[in-house]
Amino acid sequence: MTPTERTIARLPAHLRRYVVSQDYAAYTPRDQAVWRHILGQLRGHLRDKAHPVYLEGLEATGIGAEAIPSLDEMNEKLSKLGWSCVAVRGFIPPAVFTELQALGVLAIAADIRTHEHIQYTPAPDIVHESAGHAPIIANRRYAEYLKAVGLVGFKAIASVEDQAVFEAIRNLSVVKEDPTASEAEIAHAQARLEAANESHRYISESTRASRLYWWTAEYGLVGDLERPRIYGAGLLSSIGEAKHCLTSAVQKLPLGVTCADTDYDITRMQPQLFVARDFEHLFEVLSEFEATLAWKRGGDLGLNEALRARTVNHLVLADGREVTGKVVELLPAAGEVAPGLSTAMARLEGPIVTSRDGQALDKPFNGAALVAFGNGTLPERGNFRLSLDSGLVLEGFAVDGGEVIALSGTLAGKPLELPSMARVYVTERLPSVAGGPADTGAWDRWFGEMNAFTAGDGEAQARERKAKALHPSLAALYTEVRSIRETGQLPADRLEQIARASSDFPSDWLLRAEVAELRGEAPSPRNAAHA
Repeated sequence: MTPTERTIARLPAHLRRYVVSQDYAAYTPRDQAVWRHILGQLRGHLRDKAHPVYLEGLEATGIGAEAIPSLDEMNEKLSKLGWSCVAVRGFIPPAVFTELQALGVLAIAADIRTHEHIQYTPAPDIVHESAGHAPIIANRRYAEYLKAVGLVGFKAIASVEDQAVFEAIRNLSVVKEDPTASEAEIAHAQARLEAANESHRYISESTRASRLYWWTAEYGLVGDLERPRIYGAGLLSSIGEAKHCLTSAVQKLPLGVTCADTDYDITRMQPQLFVARDFEHLFEVLSEFEATLAWKRGGDLGLNEALRARTVNHLVLADGREVTGKVVELLPAAGEVAPGLSTAMARLEGPIVTSRDGQALDKPFNGAALVAFGNGTLPERGNFRLSLDSGLVLEGFAVDGGEVIALSGTLAGKPLELPSMARVYVTERLPSVAGGPADTGAWDRWFGEMNAFTAGDGEAQARERKAKALHPSLAALYTEVRSIRETGQLPADRLEQIARASSDFPSDWLLRAEVAELRGEAPSPRNAAHA
């Protein structure tokens, strides 16, 4: 097995469905030139502007300046740092990205930006994911932060609108990188994203977590507020952003938890950036942010967060059981049932899955679930009457596995409209309410095929169309220029012929720049950036 195949084999099955082959041979000669141009400029410019680990980090993670990195080579190097990487198809769901990162796996978009978007692209590509995220992992403490912030993002509760925005962003990025896309297609994709953004009812935990990630791992600065260094992947992978971010045009603010309340626009240069004192400072801010989440607080805060999200999440009960489902109704108690909990009962919409320690205990239950809060016990089977201090009274016939039939109940003496059959759980406390299903693997086995995030091959189609858009004779010229550079033989007459031939492709400035460099008429990208 190759290093990458070994990495994939170690992944849980529900994450493997998002992994694709890098297909190194599919990179065009122009793709390779794009990589070389960007990395040459970045290395030259960032030499004294990035965190000191940057240059050694490129070497330590298998990223060279002359060719697009092979994920096999990267995995060989990353394994020594306790990390690995896999190729994915462009934008993947935030929960998948963060779960991979919490496991120490970099999700690397296999595609590369076009030469028209060489300065910056909002779409994930191999420049951003490898040359941006990987180098600073060579710093052990920062690598630990990436895993920790990944776990927080994974546990945060996302709203149904977050899912719509993700799909719209993914669609727009695919369309913009497709050279055959029409203006009408681009306009429609942009309008779709605007509509999705306008649909937001509130700012979810997941959105706040993504902002924290953005202002640190993506666009973070570190060090002295007046003379900071770059460590964020978005800055390390965009020469335009890397040059702009340290100018006086960008406001530098001390990093604090308020960055999670600061929105960002992925299509524009950032007007302000946050500066961490050092990488320990990242953990201080993350800890403060984490303490606000339903995952850590549970109780009424967690229940209300899950209710307004309208998505599948899971409740962690006092005995350690986890109940996965969609919270659709909360019934208030007359007073406090437990510290931070004044809810008598929560109703969850199915499918319902019971688990412990992230492992499903049985198959999904397709009915509703009722979680009653208070000090009481449900019998394993037979008739029962359960009366709790909250004023909730439930009666019915218990069947194996917590299922109850002939269910009825009252709250403060008033009859409740309850399903005649449901799963019923009783717990004294609610320590945690966290995002997504408790057993993501089991949930994926049962419902993964219904997940729209895994459907569609827009990225692959766009990549194929991009390759077809490269004229064969132009591709041959790029290949020849690369061969001339690698052999070190610079035939002046042939370079002149290639320069003349490039005039047949007036929009392809990159080939002319490559030829000019070989002829000594222009500095290399690295020297040009450093000048």
